[in-house]
Amino acid sequence: MKDNLLGIDIGGTKCAIVYGKRIGSDLQIVDKTKIETTTVEETIRNIMSEAKRMMARFNLTAQTVRAVGISCGGPLDSKSGTVMSPPNLPGWDNIPIVKIIEEELGVRAGLQNDANACALAEWKFGAGRGTQNMIFLTCGTGLGAGIILNGSLYSGTNDNAGEVGHIRLTDDGPIGYGKEGSFEGYASGGGIAQLARSLAAEEIKKGGHVSWCPSLDDMENINAKLIAEAAGAGDKLALKVYETSATYLGKGLAMLIDILNPELIAIGSIYARNKDMMEPYVLDQVSKEALEGARDVCKIVPAALGENIGDYAALSIAANLID
Repeated sequence: MKDNLLGIDIGGTKCAIVYGKRIGSDLQIVDKTKIETTTVEETIRNIMSEAKRMMARFNLTAQTVRAVGISCGGPLDSKSGTVMSPPNLPGWDNIPIVKIIEEELGVRAGLQNDANACALAEWKFGAGRGTQNMIFLTCGTGLGAGIILNGSLYSGTNDNAGEVGHIRLTDDGPIGYGKEGSFEGYASGGGIAQLARSLAAEEIKKGGHVSWCPSLDDMENINAKLIAEAAGAGDKLALKVYETSATYLGKGLAMLIDILNPELIAIGSIYARNKDMMEPYVLDQVSKEALEGARDVCKIVPAALGENIGDYAALSIAANLID
């Protein structure tokens, strides 16, 4: 059986409109168009025009497109299909995006936050295929989670499930999600940069040399990618940064394993790119902290969909609507 699906990924600077075909259990991305995110009205108008243009290009109609999936940063209300003032989308205040798209295109639509959408993608078409209970962690600029429980997406009472980045791991430490010592503070791109700045400042003040930060004036140039490159080249201080991040990532994962008892945890972005460097510390902490019975049935793996996960994510919301 073949299903024609459309996906819309709404981001702070760019939006994407994606056409995909699901054939059996596989998903093929056929076409993709990007537009700039500008004002609310202009962005929605451009999304609609590009979606209609794509449908015309492939001779698709409201009858031959099974569903439209919309992925967007939260907060949002997936039940009513409303975007509710995401911090990266100024002006998107209580926008009934599902209703707008359904009326314009004549196709059933659904809305999920980006972490939930990525969880659906990895579950249906990536590393979590075939599982009943899994967690997807974003591990990028921030840290969020999407949760699959008993073969269904779990989004909580009001779409706030999976905000694991807000969990406090230490009383102080790098700041993430507005909280010192948070899971996001330790295990995200922003957190890694903070850890690196702190260690570099200590080293420089002692009179030491830091190859990736020659002086205190260079602090703003530090980011997770720079530290990963230095660590990959064997820099001891950079390696210490990633060891610290991975250690606290492992501590956080142990909590999730004890609470949710998943079969699999798939981790994207930073962990997926730096698995060899981070995995030993993650697994060491999980071994120390998680319950043996829950730990033994849970695999921790890199997300499988790579840089295309955003496209799969939006389409996976559409696929989930019709399953």
